[in-house]
Amino acid sequence: MSTALTGAVELLDRSLAWTRSGLALVTPDRLGDPTPCAEWDLAALLHHMDDALDAFTEAATGSVSLVPTAGVPRLESIRAKACALLGWWCQHPPDDVRVGDLPLPAGLLVGAAALEITVHGWDVHQSLGSGQRMPEALAEELLPVAALVVAEPDRPLRFAAALEVPAGAPASRRLLGHLGRG
Repeated sequence: MSTALTGAVELLDRSLAWTRSGLALVTPDRLGDPTPCAEWDLAALLHHMDDALDAFTEAATGSVSLVPTAGVPRLESIRAKACALLGWWCQHPPDDVRVGDLPLPAGLLVGAAALEITVHGWDVHQSLGSGQRMPEALAEELLPVAALVVAEPDRPLRFAAALEVPAGAPASRRLLGHLGRG
């Protein structure tokens, strides 16, 4: 495994650990709760996370088919997929991954997975009012990933406009601001 991929897998591990702490708080009676994404309730966010976990795990085989999953995600399934994702990347890492027709370095894709999982973990924590803050060291390492994978053409389709953040703001605030979250 390359040094870049090893670092990305370690980042993914920390991302999953923090996000699992939020998922552990989800109960069926909270699925209708609003999230920071105005169009989604917690159930819709979990469905998106379930689909993303499938895609990132599929990427460990060397390609992603870009076919979304169907059905209603179960919390147990999401938690199990989060654990399985890390195992796949530790045991079966390809050098490159084909996303549709686009080849990507595996380290970049795993970094993007860590970013996606962390930010949606933050969404879950916010939705539940857990008071958990995103770990600053994790956010600091995700900032360069976010700069690579979220560009202006992604706005407003996949991400909101970047928010202005005061100079010297903590890494978590800069990361969330870059992704259009406050």
